[in-house]
Amino acid sequence: MKQSMVCTFWCCICLMFAAGSALAEERVYVGSKACQECHEKEYASYMKFSKKATSFESVRVMRSKLTESEYNECLECHSTGYGKPGGFVSEYQTPDLKDAGCEVCHGPGSVHAESGDPDDIDGALTIESCNTCHNSERVKAFDFKPLLFGGAH
Repeated sequence: MKQSMVCTFWCCICLMFAAGSALAEERVYVGSKACQECHEKEYASYMKFSKKATSFESVRVMRSKLTESEYNECLECHSTGYGKPGGFVSEYQTPDLKDAGCEVCHGPGSVHAESGDPDDIDGALTIESCNTCHNSERVKAFDFKPLLFGGAH
């Protein structure tokens, strides 16, 4: 009897872990174009004014002067989801994720794009949300000023 209870306990733990993993896998990157249909005004503003909309180009220009490690570090902020499951891999394999798009700040958008539910995406951004890329080390290195929502929408 005891062995059966232990087995049942571990089966439940495994099922809970598998369910949690499945939920994490559901949220994948879809690219900024997927946001356009419902967020037309924001998408148009992003494309017209945000440097993020063409951020990969600056990495491409610098590529020959960078080590492989430096190049990969640049991609963490200048593309969408680089180094994360379902994120940017290369300009040819994942072209819709090559620039820093909506999901860099708001998180993977597949579930939100399907449901339309605002709770399925990070909409409550603060200046702290920007610190992943716009941190003091990078500000000094590149002489730029982080702006919350600057030109994005």
